[in-house]
Amino acid sequence: MDDIRKHHQETQCIHASLKSDETGTVVTPIYQVSTFSFPDVDHGADLFADRKKGYIYTRMANPTIESLEQAVAVLEDGYNGLGCSSGMAAIHTTLTAMLSAGDHLICSDAVYGPTTTLIRDVLMRFGVQATFVDTSDLDAVRKALRPETKVLYIETPGNPTMVISDIKALSGIAHKWGARLVVDNTFMSPILQQPLKHGADVVVHSMTKFLNGHADVVAGMIVVSSEEDYKTFRSVLDETGGVIDPFNSFLVSRGIKTLAIRMQRHCENATKMAEFLGTHPLVDRVYFPWLPSHPNHEVAKRQMNGPGGVISFELKGGLKAGKILMNSVKFHMLAVSLGGVETLIEHPASMTHATMGSEARKKARITDGLVRISVGIENIDELIEDLERALAKVKASTKSPA
Repeated sequence: MDDIRKHHQETQCIHASLKSDETGTVVTPIYQVSTFSFPDVDHGADLFADRKKGYIYTRMANPTIESLEQAVAVLEDGYNGLGCSSGMAAIHTTLTAMLSAGDHLICSDAVYGPTTTLIRDVLMRFGVQATFVDTSDLDAVRKALRPETKVLYIETPGNPTMVISDIKALSGIAHKWGARLVVDNTFMSPILQQPLKHGADVVVHSMTKFLNGHADVVAGMIVVSSEEDYKTFRSVLDETGGVIDPFNSFLVSRGIKTLAIRMQRHCENATKMAEFLGTHPLVDRVYFPWLPSHPNHEVAKRQMNGPGGVISFELKGGLKAGKILMNSVKFHMLAVSLGGVETLIEHPASMTHATMGSEARKKARITDGLVRISVGIENIDELIEDLERALAKVKASTKSPA
């Protein structure tokens, strides 16, 4: 096929991951193998010396993994991808490849909880300094800059408050300072947001979420924008060993084939649910970037092709009301993670962001009453009916006058 990058993303989702063999397979086979044999000693030596291209050992390269890496890179319009064993492995690899002892990192305060924990409890033990700020506030980012600042790390939309950071503006700030911008694009997927096109240097994904889409894989991906970065990151990933395996690569590649149509349905369902919640008398506030009430609505519209499938909201009655709600739903499964075809509901303060600690949550505006929903692709009328029934129980239990 001609250059797949010339085609629309819907076509890329289907065809970008194909690495056929002599049998003419229409999907990339699972090369479930740890090591590869060489035809002779000289060929093996050439591979190790990087004089020839080929396969040595699956931790270093594997055809099934490569096909997925190339597919995500195409979707993100990047140079190449690096498949990792989890989203956290992707984040760890990225930060250790870009930072050394004495370097300074600026990170979004509204970010996946374990990302905060990795930076605070692991990287800082090895001499990396970090400042957590509201990266939707450009002045706050500028004030946090230090001579030793090397990386600006953002997650947009931020998890779980859905705060939006301006990728283009932040890339300008970072590059003018001599730093580099990393964007966690998990919530959007490449279908709804391509950070590299807005000036980011590196993109990371938890492929566990929307890219795979079926809640049966744990995996991560890094997409870099240059050959130089690819070589640096590849060396770190190979030596630290946090690589994805062939079978999970196959599953994610299969999930990506339906990514474009799934994201369309996620966006449609989430928009209808956000509008419903926004008018309900028991809901104090809804955090959803497509609502005009969202403080970063205009930035979201400028850099995103859709709102995504995640909603956060505050219930009147706080945590007590939230517990009643989450224990009363039927089709909203009480579980962490997001981005699957099924709808999930969770309590960030006691679940996904518990490890941050109360002070960090307070700074990131993650209240005890915040509820997060990852809206799936079920019938939206039935999902809303499910919420209505649960909210009625909240009203009855709390004797709310609403």
